[in-house]
Amino acid sequence: MKVYGQGDAAVRVLHGLDLVVREGEYVAIAGPSGSGKSTLLNILGCLDRPTSGSYRIADEDVSTLDDARLSHIRNTRIGFIFQSFHLVSHLTVLENVELPLFYARMGRQARRDRAKQLLERVGLSHRLDHVPTMLSGGERQRVAVARALSNEPAMILADEPTGNLDSATSREIMDVLYELHAAGRTIVLITHDPEIAGAAPRRVFLRDGMIESDEGDGAGTARHLDLGPGVSAS
Repeated sequence: MKVYGQGDAAVRVLHGLDLVVREGEYVAIAGPSGSGKSTLLNILGCLDRPTSGSYRIADEDVSTLDDARLSHIRNTRIGFIFQSFHLVSHLTVLENVELPLFYARMGRQARRDRAKQLLERVGLSHRLDHVPTMLSGGERQRVAVARALSNEPAMILADEPTGNLDSATSREIMDVLYELHAAGRTIVLITHDPEIAGAAPRRVFLRDGMIESDEGDGAGTARHLDLGPGVSAS
């Protein structure tokens, strides 16, 4: 359960929610505005705590951990991809991807080599010295994907990763997520887009802070999208 406020001003955002995401699954969480998607993502990402109940990662109840331990889990087990990218505007593309490795105290050359490898993986090896304002929306999201992978997390949390992108670029970003899932990553995707949710092997729909339906097998294969004219499905 997650409740904000107290007494008469209390707002119950999540309640009666029981969700298990298995290692290697690809799960889309969808629902209307106010259904609790963002609150659930914050709890899954150890950015917030449930008011009651528990949240376990690899059999460890993280809902009772202190801030330092939660920060360590975020930095080592979870990669975040946000709709608004959350890149540091005055840092180069390479430096943005290096940042989590800097906080993990990886040596300078090792983190630089790791960042370059990741940027090559997402097709941005030619943009290393550019700052985010010099990139397209799709390129910025690719930088965010590379940064999310920097510490080799077991789980990727993607919050509306195509929300600010056009159809063709959205397809490209979703293809990257499909490839990560095929390589064994656990993907949890928050979306309001029914097409993107429908392409996921497992689809969880929230309404009024509760699970309305839970469909499919998250270990299956994600279906590629046809997002409009000029974008072919595969």
